[in-house]
Amino acid sequence: MTIRIGSGSAWWGDRISPAKESADKGQLDYLCFETMAEATISAAQVRKRRDPTFPGYDTWLDDRMTAVLPGCIKNKTKIISNQGWINPNGAAERIVYWLRTMGVHGVKVAAINGSLITGDVLNLTNTILETGERTQSLENKIVSAEVYQGAEPIVQALKNGAQIVVTGRIADPSIFAAPMMFEYGWGMDDFMRLGVANGIGHLMECGAQVTGGYFADPGFKDVPRPWDLGFPIAEVHNDGTAVITKLEGTGGVINAMTIKEQLLYEVHDPYNYITPDVVVDFSTTQIREIAENRVMVSGISGKARTPTLKVSIGCEEGFIGEDMFFYAGEGALQRAKLAENILRERFKIVELKAEELRIDYLGLNAIHGDMTPEVDHEPYEVAVRVAARTTTREEAMKIGREVDGMAVSGVGMTGKRVPHQDRTREIIGVWSSLIDRSKISPSIKMFES
Repeated sequence: MTIRIGSGSAWWGDRISPAKESADKGQLDYLCFETMAEATISAAQVRKRRDPTFPGYDTWLDDRMTAVLPGCIKNKTKIISNQGWINPNGAAERIVYWLRTMGVHGVKVAAINGSLITGDVLNLTNTILETGERTQSLENKIVSAEVYQGAEPIVQALKNGAQIVVTGRIADPSIFAAPMMFEYGWGMDDFMRLGVANGIGHLMECGAQVTGGYFADPGFKDVPRPWDLGFPIAEVHNDGTAVITKLEGTGGVINAMTIKEQLLYEVHDPYNYITPDVVVDFSTTQIREIAENRVMVSGISGKARTPTLKVSIGCEEGFIGEDMFFYAGEGALQRAKLAENILRERFKIVELKAEELRIDYLGLNAIHGDMTPEVDHEPYEVAVRVAARTTTREEAMKIGREVDGMAVSGVGMTGKRVPHQDRTREIIGVWSSLIDRSKISPSIKMFES
């Protein structure tokens, strides 16, 4: 027996057309969407505070669902997605709306809740992992807190007859692991099998990264037609082996190198990759190219899961003020340096209170800062980026005001952009803690089109 699981997205802003192509032509059993970075829920909470009409689920939910639902319904492909963000019930109801609009009735859509624990987090956690301080020290700054749930509630929703499952915070690999566990009956205490499921899920969770995205390096690692990357498909066998492939005719490449890069992506310890379901051991993995754009992955193993779950705590951390201006032609770098000196002095005049101030020359030192080698040539153009981190919006706004002054009170031949967008933004810091998994109780609510 083999099941085909496709990746529909790797993050909130991912491309939609490859997911539609997979839904239409991939003959998939499951199409899985991952759209949540660590800060996504906190950002959603901030937006909800500012705009009570914000529904709280993925802002691209409509676009994704209207693109893939026709193909998925036609091909009997089930959908699993964490696009529920802070409102899985609302996301499920919206999907039901689109199904009914398309004339599709009788499809069961499950919403999984329980990951959002903002009101209880200080009572359920003790220590901030990054600093060792008590989580209670964050009390006056917390925006949201969410716990990483595993595959178990998704599996239960599938057992309840759901054809579409939408969740809040679920660990990325678990989204892809759940179909394997459901279809093959892999139990929550079968850690070797769960290691396989979550290992394959890890390969799939970042979408096109395993088909050549975030991989190309011209002349070293060339990727065919990188503008048309196909999203990956995992053909998973009940013996725990899988073939990672993509739709024929799409751009990109799948080979041992792309698989290995994704296998180790964001993995600090390949022997102990912790997920809510299992501790994956990648050290036993075997990777073999069996045909063009077809790589067999086998041998991934697992160990007993931890007694705790990770919690991400989003907190207010102040504001960033940011703006840019430009120089070109002979002497561009010298004019940029003079402009920097002017701004630093003017920030003293207006008494800028910044916890951090950066003035970078894009293309010269913005990435590596003081570690950047001295420039041995005269650049033809220089973009100057000015940014400060402050505790108040009022202080952050001083950045844009002083950069505006450079237009007529600065250095000759300053290129100034018109500030059509807000040049200040709120910072959401993300801290981590651990929680006893027995304290978390996911819930499932069923809807039907």
